[in-house]
Amino acid sequence: MTDQPRPPLGGDARPVLQAGAALLADGMWLASTLDAARRAVIDAHRVLAEPQIRPRLAELGIERLRESTGGRVRLAGLPEAGFLTVGDLVDADPARLDAVPGIGPQTARTLRAAAQQIADAVAASVQVRVENDPENRETTPLVVAVTRLSRLLPAAKTLKVLPDQVVPALQHDVAAAAPTASRIGWLFTGRDRKDAATIAYWRVDQAARWASENRIADRVAAVRSIAEAPPTAAEAWSGFAADPSAFYTLLGETVGLRLDVAAVEGYLPSEIVERIQALRLDDEYSNVNLRGYQSFGTKFALVQKRVILGDEMGLGKTIQALAGLAHLRAQGQTLFLVVCPASVIVNWLREIRRHSRLVEFRLHGDGRDGALNEWLARGGVAVTTYDTAGALDLPADLRIAALIVDEAHLVKNPEAKRSQLVGRLGKQADHVWYLTGTPMENRVEEFRRLIKRLQPAVELDFSAVDALAGPARFRAAVAPVYLRRNADDVLLELPELVRKDEWCEFTVAERRAYDDAVRSGNFSAMRRASFSSTDPVACSKINRLLNLVSTALANGRRVVVFSYFLSTLATVTAALRESGVCPEVLGPLTGSTPAAERQAMVDALSAPDGPRVLVAQIQAGGVGLNMQAASVVIICEPQVKPTMETQAIARTHRMGQLNNVTVHRLLTDDTADERMVEILDVKTELFDAYARTSAMADATPAAVDISEVALARQVVAAEQSRLQLPLQ
Repeated sequence: MTDQPRPPLGGDARPVLQAGAALLADGMWLASTLDAARRAVIDAHRVLAEPQIRPRLAELGIERLRESTGGRVRLAGLPEAGFLTVGDLVDADPARLDAVPGIGPQTARTLRAAAQQIADAVAASVQVRVENDPENRETTPLVVAVTRLSRLLPAAKTLKVLPDQVVPALQHDVAAAAPTASRIGWLFTGRDRKDAATIAYWRVDQAARWASENRIADRVAAVRSIAEAPPTAAEAWSGFAADPSAFYTLLGETVGLRLDVAAVEGYLPSEIVERIQALRLDDEYSNVNLRGYQSFGTKFALVQKRVILGDEMGLGKTIQALAGLAHLRAQGQTLFLVVCPASVIVNWLREIRRHSRLVEFRLHGDGRDGALNEWLARGGVAVTTYDTAGALDLPADLRIAALIVDEAHLVKNPEAKRSQLVGRLGKQADHVWYLTGTPMENRVEEFRRLIKRLQPAVELDFSAVDALAGPARFRAAVAPVYLRRNADDVLLELPELVRKDEWCEFTVAERRAYDDAVRSGNFSAMRRASFSSTDPVACSKINRLLNLVSTALANGRRVVVFSYFLSTLATVTAALRESGVCPEVLGPLTGSTPAAERQAMVDALSAPDGPRVLVAQIQAGGVGLNMQAASVVIICEPQVKPTMETQAIARTHRMGQLNNVTVHRLLTDDTADERMVEILDVKTELFDAYARTSAMADATPAAVDISEVALARQVVAAEQSRLQLPLQ
């Protein structure tokens, strides 16, 4: 006999039973809706993948079935009956296969199952690339299906416990509690069943109370409203163009796209991989869906604690680091510190807000002391620079949950003050993560010095001479502390563009020049204020540009730098040469450059031993020239016409491009750059145009462009109002 109190009966019990039944129905609807949405993605993907799957299966002879069945399947008689490949068996009519002499029904079922298993494995490895073409009727169903799923999942995220835990329990309890609905029926119910009904009733009651307290019905209704209003094709394509990476991430998770596992895992030894895979990330404070390789990188940093994340540029090292901080915050840790060059501090602050629910603090410039005290009291992510970090009044006994050192190759010199500072901060941190896109395989001694600072106790059995043995030897030696993946290894879809807005901050001299331009209402001078000098200390955009070019060249990439202004082109060219980052620069290629010279510059950029950076005026270099040799594009300022940017980018991203193309657009915080982006975003759907192929942009320029005069008036007026600087 149960020790629980007797349940209400009849009319007193029915409200609870009805609430339990309604909750069960909601949970089952939610599960089936999400399953159907996922199935729609899988089916749409399979339709596009099928043309690639069939030829591959046709190349696999039936003898491959022995591998998947352990050699226990009979193949005799199949070739004579016309079954020569795995593809033949996948498409086989069951009756025809059963009729093959020596192949009975059991063997036929085994053959078909083995063939289908191989077909599924091939399907999982097929790369489906979606071109940004809203008129493509074949790919539209997949784009719509992924978009619908992407809308449902966030809304259903907080309801995960409903289909996973509540529904399985209610399926039993609602039925078991049924005898309580009738007083007369209860009288004729046996003791064992009464005990079971009593226990079940109170569990249904508990579930109903939980649902009421957490407004589960309202939250399910919100998901239902999303499910009943599927995205239009136009909405789906617009979302894809705005964020193709999110599209491919969700697609890969849903259909189980298979990457080169060894590449994703950075060729780490199995014992480290096992520890990493055992960790489950907590995303309570995260706003980003990680790709598989990014999730692995985050867990690598968390498990190994003091590491270098060295992924190739464009693979999301910042996102991986922020996901790691979000996990630590969910585990109760509170104090995180980012040390970075001044040129990227604004980027970090924006990325923290965008990709996490963590609070950010700027420990740089005016107000840094107050921000420091607030960070110490509240916790969050403090962002500071190499120069400022040394001046911070940090408590001697402070423990930092995680220290992130961005552009970590800048601390390779042990004698430099910044290197010594990072070393001291590292001793106060439980986790230390160095981020650098500069490959280390050919910089063994620099790498050794970084490791010595990061993990003094680690002795690397590796020398410069050993580098000749190739990357496998290097990876094995540095596995505990270094993870690097290349884009071609982990981006199945080779996305059309990896776009990054690089936010910079004015120096004092730049701010003075900019304010003067605003006072005079000189729109052109406002846009050029960030390129008044070749000195990276005096010019924030030059500083960022030199870093980007240096990293690109270190990764074997070729670069095209675009600007609208001739003076900016001259400044950039001089800065590249004077800094030593790239002494041999092609250009500037301008509107006055003869056609033959233009083509000669492009040909030189493509030459194996030729210069690796071309500087070009966006009006001239953006039309009629093919620059596929370059895979990094730097745009020095936002353009008045979005199509101008789109066409320039299309010079590198076109047929014949073998690498993913990374586009960096240089922007200055709180200036005309930001006003231009805001206005163009609202009035012309700039970001949509920015991601489109050149064919689409060429076809509809009037739909996305805006008058330069109108834009100039709006931007100048907005800046004069914001800065309270009237027109002179």
